[in-house]
Amino acid sequence: MNIKFCYKLGKTATETHEMLVQVYGTEAVSRKCVYDWFKRFRDGKETTEDESCSGRPSTSRTPDMIERARQMLAQDRRVTLRLMAEELGISKDTVHTIVSEDLGKRKICSRFVPHQLTDEQKAKWMEISGDFITMCDHDQSFLQTIVTGDETWCYQFDPESKRQSMEWCSSSPRPKKSRLQKSKVKTMLIAFFDSNGIIHKEFVPAGQTVNSAFYEEVLKQLL
Repeated sequence: MNIKFCYKLGKTATETHEMLVQVYGTEAVSRKCVYDWFKRFRDGKETTEDESCSGRPSTSRTPDMIERARQMLAQDRRVTLRLMAEELGISKDTVHTIVSEDLGKRKICSRFVPHQLTDEQKAKWMEISGDFITMCDHDQSFLQTIVTGDETWCYQFDPESKRQSMEWCSSSPRPKKSRLQKSKVKTMLIAFFDSNGIIHKEFVPAGQTVNSAFYEEVLKQLL
């Protein structure tokens, strides 16, 4: 109904898809689906219901179909909607509805972490976290006294992206831009921060070895 409403308002397929993404986020139908329905509306089709096909039940969102979809997701959480549609013999849009509405699923990307912790490391972290909680119970301002630090590699320069190089032009020819790679020259940034933000930062000089003696001088600057 949302797609048909936007079509009746004179919105383009692209504008309609952008509006759906703004409202429904990752659960919005695909751009291709919106374009397909716009084409059907232009051809005189008035409803957004899938046309019945031979060998397909009048409704595909049956308890049995939902359970089959649940089992497919349990076996492979990375399975695509297209593959599920082919396996279940129903439309991709119906699979999306079953997965998102009936099963309450949404597709998210994996979150990268620095490294996987061992059981011993996890137990140690839990012990330290418990100590923090105990100290906070005794002193409400304890968290404001914590100072932590980290290091990261910074490129000497990042090339301008194609979108960043866009210009307003009134005539041809189009401006040209050569493809540049990120700088191979990197430098390490050391930063320390507390609950209010960064309190000290400095770049490691070129050729400097980051050892205990160097860090001792860094800590003196931090103090």
